[in-house]
This record gives sequence, structure tokens and C-alpha cells, in this order.
Amino acid sequence: MTQTSNNLPATFTTRTALALGVHPRELYRWRDAGDIYEITRGVFRRADQPAPSLPDLLAVSYRVPAGIVCCVSALATHDLTDDLPPAVQIAVPRSARPPRIETPPTEIFRFDVPTFSLGLTGIEAAPGESVRIYAAERTIVDLVRLRSRFGDALAYAALQRYMRRRQARPGVILDIARALDVLGPVRLALDVASAG
Repeated sequence: MTQTSNNLPATFTTRTALALGVHPRELYRWRDAGDIYEITRGVFRRADQPAPSLPDLLAVSYRVPAGIVCCVSALATHDLTDDLPPAVQIAVPRSARPPRIETPPTEIFRFDVPTFSLGLTGIEAAPGESVRIYAAERTIVDLVRLRSRFGDALAYAALQRYMRRRQARPGVILDIARALDVLGPVRLALDVASAG
């Protein structure tokens, strides 16, 4: 029986293809023929599938399945900033070995294990395929928490933009801030955002 690339998921890893009985030689023949394309090392997408809306996030999520899109990458995805980070920013548990990913450029953040999944949600990166991402509220709290790295202005601007939304939930932001032990700075940021 001859395998075809149509028997594979829309996005898949080399490991998935091998588990489905695809020989590496066949995989690279499909790539060279244009039936599939490599979105990052070891991660492929079928050419007959719709293009992903967030290809870099999709690529990184396959390389780091336990990772969560965070910081400015999450902020941009939630439309809370016009800034685009030069690299995909993902969080991994502090206890995990940080991955090395060159393409797409990726920046790794190591977050504490007990609160790692706090504010976790998903967003569709390709039809029917979602990636793990921190919710807007967790992202804002993280930016306040990491303001020495990103600056106050980015966090305050994102918070102001968030507070203008009809579905803004400042109580959720405060709950997350309390859990991450940054309630004081987040309260101050909320006051600044409300005054602005």
C-alpha cells in the first residue's frame, strides 16, 4: 500500500508521520514535490490545507507542546498592542528544559509551576487547530510583573486598551494579580489606566 500525504493531519511532526508508517524518504519526496511544506524544523503542513492565520505560533506550539504563548506575542494576538515582538514569546514551566528554536525566532520565558496554567486559554492558529495562549487578563498581569523588562508604558497602554472593551473584567485581572503576588503594582496600573 502506498501512503499519500492526504492520510496525514493538516499539520504534523516527523514523529507523527513515522508513527503512521511514513518512511522519511517519502516525507521528503512529498516536500520536494510541494505536497507538504516545512513550517519549522520537523513540523510540516499539507499544501492542500488552508494557510494558517498564525503560522509562527502554530509552528512553535508543535515544537513545544507544553509551551504557552505569552507576553508581547499574546498581547498582539489579543489585539492589545500594535507592537510586534521580534520573536515568538512562549512560557515553559521553570522545571522544564528550555527548548532551542531558531526558526521562527523564539524567546523563552520560564514561569513558576504552581501558577503556570493560570489564565490558560486557546486561540485558533489554523482551521481546527488551536494553540495554547495566556488570556488577555493574565497577559496584562505578566507585563506588569515583568515591567522591568518590557517597561511600564507597554503594560499601561495594553491595560487602557483592554479597559475600553465592553467585556473587560478588571476583577479577573485582580484575582490573577493576587495569585501571582503582584496585586499592589496591578492595582496601581489599573488606577493609572482608569485615569488615562
